[in-house]
Amino acid sequence: MTGSLRLPDLDRRGFLRLTGAVGATAALAACGGPTVSAPGSGPAAVEKVDFSGVKPAATITFWSNNPGSSGAVTQQIIDAYQAANPGTKVNLVTAGANYEEIAQKFQTAQTGGQLPDLVVLSDVWWFRYYMQRSIIPLDSAISAAGIDLPDYREGLVKDYQYAGAQWAVPWARSTPLFYYNKAHWAAAGLPDKAPATWQEFADWAPKLKAAGLGTQNAFQLPALADYAGWTFQNNLWGEGGGWSKDFTVTCDSPESVAALEFIKKSAAPGGWAGVSAKDQANDLAAGAVSATVSSTGSLAGVLKTVAGKFEVGVGFLPAGSKVDKPVCPTGGAGLGIPKNIPKENQLAAANFIKFLTSPENCVLFSAATGYLPIRTSANINELVTKTPQAKVAIDQLAVTRPQDNARVFFPGADGEMAKAAAKMLNEQADVAATMATLKTSLTNIYEQQVKPNL
Repeated sequence: MTGSLRLPDLDRRGFLRLTGAVGATAALAACGGPTVSAPGSGPAAVEKVDFSGVKPAATITFWSNNPGSSGAVTQQIIDAYQAANPGTKVNLVTAGANYEEIAQKFQTAQTGGQLPDLVVLSDVWWFRYYMQRSIIPLDSAISAAGIDLPDYREGLVKDYQYAGAQWAVPWARSTPLFYYNKAHWAAAGLPDKAPATWQEFADWAPKLKAAGLGTQNAFQLPALADYAGWTFQNNLWGEGGGWSKDFTVTCDSPESVAALEFIKKSAAPGGWAGVSAKDQANDLAAGAVSATVSSTGSLAGVLKTVAGKFEVGVGFLPAGSKVDKPVCPTGGAGLGIPKNIPKENQLAAANFIKFLTSPENCVLFSAATGYLPIRTSANINELVTKTPQAKVAIDQLAVTRPQDNARVFFPGADGEMAKAAAKMLNEQADVAATMATLKTSLTNIYEQQVKPNL
């Protein structure tokens, strides 16, 4: 879901703070690029873009980090688009290895570089570009291109709505899934299903450890720099906690601390969980662990890797002791259009979005990557027949909830959450004290970078 940034690189996320909505104001204004409101002035009114009489540009550039190893299938769709629209060209540019790198490149382009016409924006990046006014509200472009927005899955569409406007269109969207090795489950005498709660899995883990499977751990916690802020929402919500409630930071609440204490205990010496150093889905595929939580975007890769070795089971994310549903967040990336490019290019980008995210192409994309089909009219019969695990991911969409504001609306917060998780899990730091420190950091981000620009 979130690229391949690892813990040693966490200070790269300091970029988020250095180029956050407030910090970037002076530099961007000096270069004639997008600006954000001065502190206390509030956001500018959402501007409508008038596309009447505009002829779409013949050539556009699409910046992607190719999430879920999607470069090949994306190019396949581009080739089909160009064949159906002679004289139209889409240049696919790999603008980074992960969401952070593509965002850095897009940020740099605001100050005088060459902007793309279409750009991939992850769940933790699009809102800062709303605050900076560097992307357009898409409502007018959606109308001009004839995009059937009501046919997109409602929860995914709403993730990009703010101030009465649509700021991105869903594309490479995902949820976390519970993955498990069915052979290990059978050897341990466990029922062939995901655990209903984390407490149930804690009861199952000793059976997995005692089964002589030769694994490192019964369960592998996700690579923290990529996943802690995202997937730990599941654990927090299941105990009645969260990173935040609306814009109020709640990571230090008794419920949140209790949820994280449970995770810390699981990863302590003698516990049943380890922390992935690189990629927990690969750890599972290698047979090194019996279960993990990873993105639906990892599904196709995992199934390909384990083919002929063992069968992978997937299930909904486990609930907690206090809340049974919904405890699953959505995630992934959408497609945005820059503000400071010609209208001709903006309209051409919208036309390509329509094709790229068509019902047929969203199924093609899902089959190649494991990301969710984003259109309600998409015919998923062949997809789920070939890959039954995909249906579990699609069904889980009905019991998802929006992510906590602190993760997706606070610039740099995801990195702060990851560093806090590393202290608790890798250094066994006190949870309550770590969360108190995190609360201070997140509250400062909100007060300085978000609140003045809402």
